[in-house]
Amino acid sequence: MVVIGCGFMGKALLEGWLASGVKPEAIHVQDPAPSDWLKAQTGFHLNKDLPANPAVLVIATKPQVLAEVLPPLAHFGDGDTIVVTIATGAPLAYYEASFGAKTPVARAMPNLPAAVGAGVTVFACNANVSDAQAELVADLFNAVGTGIALADEEQMHAVTGISGSGPAYVFAMAEAMTKAGEAMGLPRDLASTLAVHTIAGAGAMMREADTEAGDLRRAVTSKGGTTAEALKHLMAPGTGLFDLMEKASGASRDRSIELSTP
Repeated sequence: MVVIGCGFMGKALLEGWLASGVKPEAIHVQDPAPSDWLKAQTGFHLNKDLPANPAVLVIATKPQVLAEVLPPLAHFGDGDTIVVTIATGAPLAYYEASFGAKTPVARAMPNLPAAVGAGVTVFACNANVSDAQAELVADLFNAVGTGIALADEEQMHAVTGISGSGPAYVFAMAEAMTKAGEAMGLPRDLASTLAVHTIAGAGAMMREADTEAGDLRRAVTSKGGTTAEALKHLMAPGTGLFDLMEKASGASRDRSIELSTP
């Protein structure tokens, strides 16, 4: 395996792969400014000569440097190496143009919780990717959470609006709950602890429950009770959370479309 770039997300992926049993000796990393963490690792081939025919070539750089990063790697194209990119924006066709039309390419979007092994990564493959290679891609991202294959690359923009940008929405919710707690007289540290653990607990419950989020919401909402009174505001037509989320995620999707060509 070859990994090009090792920033925050590259580090998260490497840690997950190591934890899943990938041997560090099997990983070649190229990074012009390796972090202290990367330099401290033992076993990696860091900034050394690359193997001639790696099974996987992972592009984990910033999208704005793709034009200079990809040309020296073009010799890996049109062969058995699958190119897996987590660089945002550039479509599959961009990599096919860089590596060759016969190159297997998977375009992936991991999200921030991959750093703690709880990410969700959605990926789309071109027609050159074999079933075995698609399974390999899924395994790579299952090591840092959950990997989900898309049938249509165009869905990647909508995915950006939900899971790609989504962690920031949840962080904002925690901020808002903390601020509301303070406004009602709670100390900030207590309000923050309540908000964070409530969100984490609710998330764990949704993940484990064999039911939809709406069903869980209804199950914990007693008619005429405190939760029902709060939800009148959160779910108010036109100004409530549902409408805000549709607008926010749509804005993220639209920006993804605007940035889709590096």
